[in-house]
Amino acid sequence: MIFTTRPEIRGTFGVVTSTHWIASAVGMSILERGGNAFDAAVATGLTLQVVEPHLNGPAGDMPAIFQKAGEDVQVLCAQAPAPAAATIAHYRAQGLTLIPGSGLLATVIPGAFDGWMLMLRDHGTLSLREVMAPAIGYARDGHPVLPRVAHTIAGLAAYFADHWPSSAAVWTPDGVAPEPHALFKNPDLAQTYERLVASGEAKSDDRIVQIDAAREEWAEGFVADAVDNYLREAEVIDVSGAKHSGVLTKPDMADWRASYEPSLSIDYHGWAVHKAGPWSQGPVLLQALAILKHHEIATLDPLGAPFVHTVIEAIKLAYADREAYYGDPRHSDIPMDYLLSEAYSAKRAQMIGSSASLEQRAGLVPGCEHLAEAYVARAARDFGIADAAPQEPTMAHLTEKRGDTVHLDIIDRWGNMVAATPSGGWLQSNPVVPGLGFALNSRAQMFWLEEGLPSSLAPGRRPRTTLTPSLATHADGRRMVFGTPGGDQQDQWQLIWFLRFVHWGIELQACIDAPLFHSMHFQSSFYPRDAKPGEMMLEPAFGDAVIDDLRRRGHIVHVAEPWSVGRLTAALRDPDGVLRAAATPRLMQAYAVGR
Repeated sequence: MIFTTRPEIRGTFGVVTSTHWIASAVGMSILERGGNAFDAAVATGLTLQVVEPHLNGPAGDMPAIFQKAGEDVQVLCAQAPAPAAATIAHYRAQGLTLIPGSGLLATVIPGAFDGWMLMLRDHGTLSLREVMAPAIGYARDGHPVLPRVAHTIAGLAAYFADHWPSSAAVWTPDGVAPEPHALFKNPDLAQTYERLVASGEAKSDDRIVQIDAAREEWAEGFVADAVDNYLREAEVIDVSGAKHSGVLTKPDMADWRASYEPSLSIDYHGWAVHKAGPWSQGPVLLQALAILKHHEIATLDPLGAPFVHTVIEAIKLAYADREAYYGDPRHSDIPMDYLLSEAYSAKRAQMIGSSASLEQRAGLVPGCEHLAEAYVARAARDFGIADAAPQEPTMAHLTEKRGDTVHLDIIDRWGNMVAATPSGGWLQSNPVVPGLGFALNSRAQMFWLEEGLPSSLAPGRRPRTTLTPSLATHADGRRMVFGTPGGDQQDQWQLIWFLRFVHWGIELQACIDAPLFHSMHFQSSFYPRDAKPGEMMLEPAFGDAVIDDLRRRGHIVHVAEPWSVGRLTAALRDPDGVLRAAATPRLMQAYAVGR
């Protein structure tokens, strides 16, 4: 019997797995009262905003990938674009070469709340109040605050008091940071959500009318008014060390709504793997798999140095293409067909040798060679920024002042399934909007302040986010959803997990428990946008022999603290209707539940 840190959850009624046990329990409670996977996902997601406010919030970002039983896979995009006044010229006039990783200039239009409401309206079954009640209750009555949340607030308490007083009022009531596990309340957020529910109920008894009314109130009513009024006057210090005003306005919020689009997919050893498009980093998982098709991965030890080396080198190649070519396909012609083609992937696979590459090797796409050249130059550039904490984490081995992300996977008894990776609007990313109880996002930091790139800042353009949930279906009828927080590491950890699951038949929980690694070679998506050629991080459970082997191959290896890399969760439906779910033990807060 293989030891796992917790049992793999199995049942037939429903499974919920997320990055916080309270949110997982909330999702399961929605299934128990007759709701479906989409009702449960919305309730879980809104609860995560309350219990993990250092990792996501209502004004953040949220991609979801889902499949209704018997229907095609779809992507829900709640990654909103840059405001109308967010031009390169405006930011350059502030003396900036990079968009700061925090503060008002880093804000794009809030996306997460409308995304959740769109999912609830079109695919859920329960009322607005039923689904929002758990989040309202935990915000109003309190929840035992995670030690990491408490430590994050404590580390920023003086900063809040000096520079972000609206944040101090919410996160350090009476001037005191909460103690770990103390009951923590956010009455302003509870009131905001209660007003949104009430605005819907005042319109009609019909659930769809209520949900649309709440969406309108968010984008054009009191929420948008509060954001607009605050930003008209606000000028706050950010990670650049200077004060800046924002460019987001009420008309920006009024003009945007979340939307649906088809998934992008490839076939890999019997599995159809589905991801969001190149406005996310999701296609890097597909590119890495397409490259690794040309290597005999199944012949390698999944805990051995040859496996780690081969996967790391494939990751470097895929992520180099991400940096050169990905962006919002509504604004740029993204050559995804070419990047995922068999001929291109085979050529890239041949570039993986026995030694670590220290070069940034974006592929040369015909007609787009200048983008590859621009990336290589950008990755080598010194932006003149010292001692700036990155505004997105890799994991627990980094400081708690950095933001992160949450994730959830849910399958119901009817076979509906959804994976979502909400992020942004962290308590450390921006000041709280007075009266609303939440902060704005900082996703604009992923844009470049130079013209002509797929990821150049432009009004109405979506930033190339790192958020990337996954859904995979097998020819034998198995279907599963999975994902992880972790910024640039998300698709790296998912890739490793998926390879082990597919090629060695390791079960969900054992796969999640297995030691992980990731590359830091390519340019970071987050301020200060540094690249660390040849550098990688792995957990010590691989053992000294593997670590020494990797170093002999030329990798610059950083050994993390035990159990500190990766925060995966996953859920699977077998052809006979049996459901399975698993969650990472890392950080000791994610949980899978089900029956």
